[in-house]
Amino acid sequence: MQTFLRLFLLLGLVAAPAFAQGRIGEVVALVDKSTIPVRVSSGSADLARLARQAFGVHGRYKLVESGFKYDIRFSAAGPTQVRVDVLGPHGAEVVSQVVSGTTPRAALLRAADVAVEQTNEEGLRGFFAARLAFVGETTGKKEVYVSDLFLGELKRVTNDRAFVLTPRWSPDGQRLLYTSFFKSGFPDIFQYDLRTYERTTFVSFRGTNQGARYSPNGAQVAMVLSGEGSSEIYVGNAQGRQIARRNVGSSAVKASPCWSPDGGRIVFAMGDATPQLYVMPAGGGGAQRLLTGFSYAAEPDWSRAKPNRIACTIKDRGSYQIAVYDFSKGKAEKVSGAPFDGIEPCWLADGRHLVYTARDRATSVLCVLDTETGKSTPISAGLGGGAMQANVWTP
Repeated sequence: MQTFLRLFLLLGLVAAPAFAQGRIGEVVALVDKSTIPVRVSSGSADLARLARQAFGVHGRYKLVESGFKYDIRFSAAGPTQVRVDVLGPHGAEVVSQVVSGTTPRAALLRAADVAVEQTNEEGLRGFFAARLAFVGETTGKKEVYVSDLFLGELKRVTNDRAFVLTPRWSPDGQRLLYTSFFKSGFPDIFQYDLRTYERTTFVSFRGTNQGARYSPNGAQVAMVLSGEGSSEIYVGNAQGRQIARRNVGSSAVKASPCWSPDGGRIVFAMGDATPQLYVMPAGGGGAQRLLTGFSYAAEPDWSRAKPNRIACTIKDRGSYQIAVYDFSKGKAEKVSGAPFDGIEPCWLADGRHLVYTARDRATSVLCVLDTETGKSTPISAGLGGGAMQANVWTP
């Protein structure tokens, strides 16, 4: 049990939190001349509200009613279709496109992504159509939930009434892996099929089984198991079989394995009270430490949009914050600095924004963070109970 408590420390679950001042999770960035002023509107009040919420979290845009560079208009085009019309300077048409989705809400978020991709010069992808899997406490118990990025179309996946951890999407968005104390009372890894609503035991060995994460092609799963004594990185197939140990030559606690975008490497945290980030070949071999410049670095997430960047949780002046390690710079830089803890980062599709958990002693809230400006916007503040440990899937 001492080993599992150390794993909790690496996950940031029992660390002493900082105190938030004002609305937890909210950080208003200073005026940035590089922002793009846009007017966002729709004939439908619901579509307009959602569209403005989406562009309101994006650090590249500023919502205005006059003096805009782009006029972005959304309108219903069918039961599950939304038209996006973007007008540029002097009313010139930039794009007019009908976008389909599974629901009107999903179609609007996809259409908003089209608008983003047509109105920024950096080639940023849209990220509004992302879906979340996260741990919520709306029932008073920690359970796994899925939703869109703004907590719409919310659905509770589990009813375990047991401690659950770290839900992770499959690359096709059809399955989840997560750790739960359900059944055995010990941490086992379960797989949930979102199409059939079937839950199966993925891995249940003696000791702790946690941190399971699919490879980019969905064929393999990296995880942390402690059945042989100390916690180690293991890799198995997508059915939870043919599991092989990846020996890194250390008995220190290991946690949070995450694949590189090409599937060739795995980054993970290793260490007891002061973990650090390490990278190893996915097939096994020596692990190389990433020199972040911080005494504590854990919970890595490797950006697929920008493969030279890894987001992580660091400890800085007594609080937990978000940092980004850049391979081209050979160091990590802190990208959050609020008077509350920031933990559990997960990249969104553009490689600039991420979802993370903001928390104080009483509250945990999911937020979108712009890593360039430090702007942070709560997205789960209206959800009863706490929300944490979000993982992102992009259609």
